[in-house]
Amino acid sequence: MTRPLTVAAIQAAFGDDEAVNIAYVAEQVRVAAARGADLVLPPELFCGPYFCKTQDEREFARASRWQDHAAVQALAPVAAACNVVVPVSIFEKDGPQYYNSVVMLDADGTAMGVYRKSHIPDGPGYQEKFYFRPGNTGFRVWDTQKGRIGVGICWDQWFPEAARAMALQGAEILLYPTAIGAEPQDPALDTAARWRRVMQGHAVANVIPVVAANRIGNEQGQVFYGTSFIADQTGEIVASLERATSGLVMASFDLDDIETERAAWGFFRDRRPDLYPV
Repeated sequence: MTRPLTVAAIQAAFGDDEAVNIAYVAEQVRVAAARGADLVLPPELFCGPYFCKTQDEREFARASRWQDHAAVQALAPVAAACNVVVPVSIFEKDGPQYYNSVVMLDADGTAMGVYRKSHIPDGPGYQEKFYFRPGNTGFRVWDTQKGRIGVGICWDQWFPEAARAMALQGAEILLYPTAIGAEPQDPALDTAARWRRVMQGHAVANVIPVVAANRIGNEQGQVFYGTSFIADQTGEIVASLERATSGLVMASFDLDDIETERAAWGFFRDRRPDLYPV
């Protein structure tokens, strides 16, 4: 048996016009679907600029309930028309609480629910703790029409525990929508290579493909470094984009073959959680 899955990630710069940003993502979803994609991953918080560089209370106005969010409402019919899965990254408002979230749209356009970012960074240029509560959903794996999909959000991607938790729930591929680039406190610090390597390690340790979608562009001095990529279950990068390229990165996998390979490696057979309970 074979279970083919073709995945795509969108890399682009995003401005302040939410409608323009959503329309661009919708068009890229259509392009990817026309090329055979089953799943299309946009970057983190693509509805606007990365507003978390500083602390500004006016930015809370960008948030909406996930059920009503403009991106969810606009992309659900696109997902259905194209028969693709689309994880939609949003700034979510839930009563008085705010989250950095992903809404999973299945291939029929159904909104399957929400994942709220578990790890919230707080540092120069990435002051997310001002805006977002730590997620309360736990790590989630979505049983979509195209496969079992795990999604972490940006800073989540640095934590091997997050990848392993999703793999233990049966994820067949891991997705990471991202907004990462320059480190304002140290202009000489370039994390692009290690950003890739940590996720390549997740791919190796869990025998699972990994997809990362980043933004590009200079947003008031903060430069996002792109380099979106797809790694296979061995950790090899099989498709990637450069630092300033807009567009799509795509790759195809056979989920049944990977499942057999994962079993043969024995990582999940030989785990000893009794030795590392925390």
